[in-house]
Amino acid sequence: MKDKPYAISKELVVKAYQKVKANRGAAGVDGVGIEEFEKDLRNNLYQIWNRMSSGSYFPPAVRAVEIPKSHGGGVRILGVPTLSDRVAQTVATMVLEPVVERMFHPDSYGYRPRRSALDAVATCRKRCWKRDWVIDLDIQNFFGSLDHDLVVKAVAANLRPGQEWVLLYVRRWLIAPVQRPDGTREVPDRGTPQGSAISPVLANLFLHYAFDTWLVREFPTVTFERYADDAVVHCATRRQAEHVRDAISQRMVEVGLRLHPAKTKIVYCQDTARRGSYEYTSFTFLGYTFRQRKMHNPRTNELFTSFTPAMSKEALKAKGDELRSWRLHRRPSWTLDSLADAINPIVRGWMTYWGRFNRHEMHHLLARINAYVLRWARRKYRRLRSYKRAKAWWLTLVQRVPELFAHWQWTTAFLGRIR
Repeated sequence: MKDKPYAISKELVVKAYQKVKANRGAAGVDGVGIEEFEKDLRNNLYQIWNRMSSGSYFPPAVRAVEIPKSHGGGVRILGVPTLSDRVAQTVATMVLEPVVERMFHPDSYGYRPRRSALDAVATCRKRCWKRDWVIDLDIQNFFGSLDHDLVVKAVAANLRPGQEWVLLYVRRWLIAPVQRPDGTREVPDRGTPQGSAISPVLANLFLHYAFDTWLVREFPTVTFERYADDAVVHCATRRQAEHVRDAISQRMVEVGLRLHPAKTKIVYCQDTARRGSYEYTSFTFLGYTFRQRKMHNPRTNELFTSFTPAMSKEALKAKGDELRSWRLHRRPSWTLDSLADAINPIVRGWMTYWGRFNRHEMHHLLARINAYVLRWARRKYRRLRSYKRAKAWWLTLVQRVPELFAHWQWTTAFLGRIR
């Protein structure tokens, strides 16, 4: 039997499928989900391997999904490939990622092993104490604006012998048709679908050259944190910040991108030791708002202000809206245990992420959960219609089973008088 032109192992395809299955995700334009795909799993995986290793794999259209932006003002387009295409993209990602990962800058945190958004927030927090000025960068429509030729050039520069097939398929994925919600299709001439399996490594590789290494080369004294296309740059003076911002703006134009003129801003890190004034004294990075906050020094028992992060108002509103959508008080058929089982994994995730820094900012949100649980109990049990009895029941409950709800380790209070 004639050898395939590209050496792609069947084991790699199987591992890629296992990763896709673990990540779940919605079906693509063909409507095929995990359950249906697994009805003929062996043959489906063989087809992917056979076509990829022979050079005859062509990606199907990507389903475009409109997602409202968290801060309002329009929608974000996510690309949902078919399940088989996600497997194929993951195969290529598993080959490309180990090659480029070792050269990435240590202050690039997005979609990388052993690095997280919280690591980026923690580093940013420390550097805001050391440097007085910050450039809060916003790249306008980053994933939709990537220059295909530059992406291909970056990939080609890092492939090893025998990995040429990765470049072949990256070219094809970049121009895969996008199917809009109205059924129309278009072939993109720029960008890569946000949400596809290979987009994160392509985005990191592009910005490694377009931003990270360029900034280190041109401005070796400044520091930064970048998570995908979200970045913060630290400067010593306002003058330096203005100069670096203008240079970054020009650099983005050179690589086919553009800084958002309204959302990119220079921020003064104001606190007890830095009492100057400026138009902007706060910024939001990865769901955390950095600004001066009152803090307590337990050693001296004194109050002071520190420039530090806490859960942003936008994140609080988004999670509050999500909490309201659960309509917990409208589920009288549920038990307390089933309520806890349903919400604990989600709330625990909130606490893990936004509770890392200044978790007291989450108190109002967590207390609202308690309010909904108490409303649920008063609807379910007639004897608790009296507020006095409901409150007594609540106090007994939190003492009897203090670990029932994940957030009770932080607060068992509830907001106001519950109807």
